[in-house]
Amino acid sequence: MVFYLNIDMETKILEQYEAIRPGIPDGMPVTVLHIGEQQTVVATGTGAEPSAVFKLTIGSQKTAAEHFRHHPPTPAEIENAIAAVEDEIARVRSATPAALLTQDEAIRRIARIAGLPDQPELILSRDVVEKIFEHLFAATLGRQMASESPAFLSTVLILREFMHHKQFSSISIRPSDAFNA
Repeated sequence: MVFYLNIDMETKILEQYEAIRPGIPDGMPVTVLHIGEQQTVVATGTGAEPSAVFKLTIGSQKTAAEHFRHHPPTPAEIENAIAAVEDEIARVRSATPAALLTQDEAIRRIARIAGLPDQPELILSRDVVEKIFEHLFAATLGRQMASESPAFLSTVLILREFMHHKQFSSISIRPSDAFNA
């Protein structure tokens, strides 16, 4: 079952899925995640083409604009954003926790902030994403933090909730240029 979405986002997630899939054995479940500014899209499948594509009404800028009125956001604003993100993620039913992949530069930035070495492919664990989120959340309680944008915080929040609720232990961040040659 494929859900149809805006052609730009549909094209983007299909291109990412197609670029990431080579080298992964047929039959192995793969979920590709793209957190955009206005929406998040997910493609999942076991073959050359995804068997399902989901469009979620959460995105880095949209979620920040809808939920964060303060900088840093208040704990209540974060909790409201988490609830909205969880509701959207619950709509993704066929993502299996075998392999979660992305080509998103924003997720690559999260990995670099976490201290992972800058290399073409990075593996970011759910535990590390959780630690970054906790660090950012601590700022809402009055602790100092690096000056990160509300959109960046939304990206971390969406990634954290997706990995947690869909039970992915890590995400592989693949280079976008190497696969588009």
